[in-house]
Amino acid sequence: MKREHQDAVDGGGSCYPEAAEMEHEKGKDTMGAEEDGGGVDELLAALGYKVRSSDMADVAQKLEQLEKAMGSSTAANDDALFSHLASDTVHYNPSDLSTWVDNILSELNAPPTPLAPPPESPPPPAVPLHNRHHQRRFDLPLAAPEQSTVTTVDLPAAPRRPADNYDLKPLPAPHADAAGRIVYGSDTQSVVAPSPRDRKRMKVCSSPPSSSSTTDAAKSDRALPVVVVDTQEAGIRLVHALMACAEAVQQESLKAADALVKQITVLTTSQGGAMRKVAGYFAEALVRCIYRPQPHRGVGCSSRDSAAFDNILHLHFYESNPYLKFAHFTANQAILEAFAGCRRVHVVDFGMRQGLQWPALLQALALRPGGPPSFRLTGIGPPQPDHSDALQEVGWKLAQLADTIRIDFRYRGLVAASLADLEPYMLLGPNTGDCSEGGEDEEPEAVAVNSVFELHGLLSRPGALEKVLGTVRAVQPRIVTVVEQEANHNGGTFVERFTEALHYYSTMFDSLEGGASAAEAACGGGRRDQALSEVYLGRQICNVVSCEGVERTERHEALAQWRVRMGRAGFDPVAIGSNAFKQASMLLALFAGGDGYRVEEKEGCLTLGWHTRPLIATSAWCVAGGDPIAAAAAR
Repeated sequence: MKREHQDAVDGGGSCYPEAAEMEHEKGKDTMGAEEDGGGVDELLAALGYKVRSSDMADVAQKLEQLEKAMGSSTAANDDALFSHLASDTVHYNPSDLSTWVDNILSELNAPPTPLAPPPESPPPPAVPLHNRHHQRRFDLPLAAPEQSTVTTVDLPAAPRRPADNYDLKPLPAPHADAAGRIVYGSDTQSVVAPSPRDRKRMKVCSSPPSSSSTTDAAKSDRALPVVVVDTQEAGIRLVHALMACAEAVQQESLKAADALVKQITVLTTSQGGAMRKVAGYFAEALVRCIYRPQPHRGVGCSSRDSAAFDNILHLHFYESNPYLKFAHFTANQAILEAFAGCRRVHVVDFGMRQGLQWPALLQALALRPGGPPSFRLTGIGPPQPDHSDALQEVGWKLAQLADTIRIDFRYRGLVAASLADLEPYMLLGPNTGDCSEGGEDEEPEAVAVNSVFELHGLLSRPGALEKVLGTVRAVQPRIVTVVEQEANHNGGTFVERFTEALHYYSTMFDSLEGGASAAEAACGGGRRDQALSEVYLGRQICNVVSCEGVERTERHEALAQWRVRMGRAGFDPVAIGSNAFKQASMLLALFAGGDGYRVEEKEGCLTLGWHTRPLIATSAWCVAGGDPIAAAAAR
């Protein structure tokens, strides 16, 4: 709707001829207006509306009727109705306000002119799947057949962009359904009624399409497609890129490996959770393989300077998941059963660290029927970079606990850069055959050797493992407990090692993520332990993938391979009792997120895994041939 004002041709004149003539004669605009329309409302006349004062009441009544008609009509809420009103080529001069309101009321009350049926045409082509979300059905008034129709779609949630950024395709020709409504596309299942938010606008014009519409249609033919990232598809591509990069590294095609690493970096950003983290650590390890930087202290390859940091990460790994707890519990249970009835016991620990395993064993011995035995502990650990006596500090804390629960406790710490440097006399000590202070009990010590994640590090040096197992056999232990990762990272080609490590650590990271989520829901904590535990595993990944030779100490082997090695060294397997299996299952039930962990008994050994994948295994051994109790008594 618009107002038309006729401008004076001679310039500078008023809006009406009568007023122009009076202005020429008398030079006063207002006087001309009064003579021309005596009784005309002055305020409306100043705005361009010619309404007599006597007609004001009638005009007000008609305006009220117009407001009611526009408010009550359902068609008034549709943008298409106003488009229909705006399409009329006749525009009324609102100078006569009464007549103008009458015309508006008549158009509101009259139904729109129906659209003639379109000419018969072949059925429209099917809309591609990625464009079906644009198909809609519109309940719109139909324009006259001689007028062309251009439909535009407003998506208020999406910002406007140039047309050449999208893979736009023209919609099929519209056709009318049985109800007389316009339907776009051939898929009637996807036709839905428009919501108020997704209103469509119909613009009706009698002129041909503008040149801008033709330009946009031409641009759409050469537009680039819209790329939608599928997280699952990107994850598959990420795994394939990692494997391809590993093959390029094995073939020493460093240029191809460099290009794949860049692709891996981009694909990693599309992932979340455990997949993103584990892929980041493997990508870092591949970068070290490609560029071969100087060994960084504390990252990837082992070093004495990183021993203190390793102990910190080891502690957080212990707190964040049940793997080390399971290892300590099952090994202690086997040792406790082997020490049944013994009055003097001696435990040699190949990896003392913070001594987290032994408070539980001390408490179990204190509650043993008949009183606790005399307990001696030998802890072995690497030298500290600051030359501090960390092993002695751990011994003092354990001695305080033993004194509290009234156990005769002795402790000795041995610092060794490698377990292969140990000799039998170092493990037994100078007073192995001495009797207790009372002199009444002459029973020799029953020895147990414990190793948790320590023996696989010896495989980097030829003959080191055989040397250590020979030393262990020489001390004639009653039992030897071994806990190792249930994986094979010490054989085959680089690609085979990389593939096995990728599967193993992906499962390990999944278990950390699940356990941390359950702990967060239960007590609101555990994220810091989880983060440092991921660093702990990330250092192992870097060592497995990027280090070689003696620097690659994370040479994990599966339980079947350890059976072969222990058998060659002169040891027989000892079955871990069903009691340990039941108690380990109860322990996991108390651990937050324990639903995903699984304890299994496998040929006398216990394994702990995440869902169907075993991750660590506990086994027990004794010296082959002869009675270990008789051998200990003969010594």
